[in-house]
Formats: sequence, C-alpha cells, structure tokens
Amino acid sequence: MNCFPKNVAQRRYFFRLWPAMGAYVAFLFLAMLIVKHGHPHGALVVYGLAVLPALPLVAVLVIVGMYLMEEPDEFERTVMVQSMLWAMGGVLALTTVWGFLEMFAETSPQQAMAVGHLQPFWLFPLFWMLVGISTPLVRWRYR
Repeated sequence: MNCFPKNVAQRRYFFRLWPAMGAYVAFLFLAMLIVKHGHPHGALVVYGLAVLPALPLVAVLVIVGMYLMEEPDEFERTVMVQSMLWAMGGVLALTTVWGFLEMFAETSPQQAMAVGHLQPFWLFPLFWMLVGISTPLVRWRYR
C-alpha cells in the first residue's frame, strides 16, 4: 500500500486511521498538559489520563485488522501480514536483547554499562517503524 489508496478497503483504512491518529495526538497533549499544569488529584484521575492516549492506539490495531479483513487483493493482504510479522519479530528480538542489556547493566555496576530503560510505550512506534522498513523489502522479494 502506498500513499494513494487504490481501492475501497484502502480508502476506508486511511479515513479510519487518520482520525484515530489525530485523537492520539490530541489525547496525548491533553493528558500531558493536565498532568504538567493541572496537577490532577487521585489515582483514578491519573490512571485515566495515562490510559487516554492509549485508547486511539488500540483503535489503530482494530482498524488494521478491519483493513486486512476488507482488503480484496490477496497480494496486498499478504504483504501487510508478512511486513507485520517481520516487524513483530524485530521488536521481539530488539527488546529481548535490550532487556538482557538492562539486566546485566544492573548486575555489574563496575563495568559502567550505561543502558537506559526502554519504556514500553515505545514498542508501538518501533513496531510501525519496522513495518515501514519491512514492507518495501517484502514487496521487493516478490519482484
């Protein structure tokens, strides 16, 4: 799939995806603004603000699933699924290695291993970045 939707399923995908991503950006900035300047009181409010930006990202996963079900072109479906599988494998491999680096950095301070903690919310953008990298490679494989 490129930037110009070719069929109805791709158009639906884009028209569903962009509002979800807009909601994500808006909810993220809203939650950060409230936490930074509003000083919310109560654990429930803070938890709600923390979950708020994640809801559109869950919607993105549903939107991608709907696209895969609606896509009539078997090749496009295959490319998308294979790209997502490569990206999932990449995320699992990278986070596994990073986890071991973090663990061993904690246990051997004399080695001065400076490995930062990877926040889990970075896994979602990392996954989609790897999908973006793997998609042209999957397409190239079918040439």
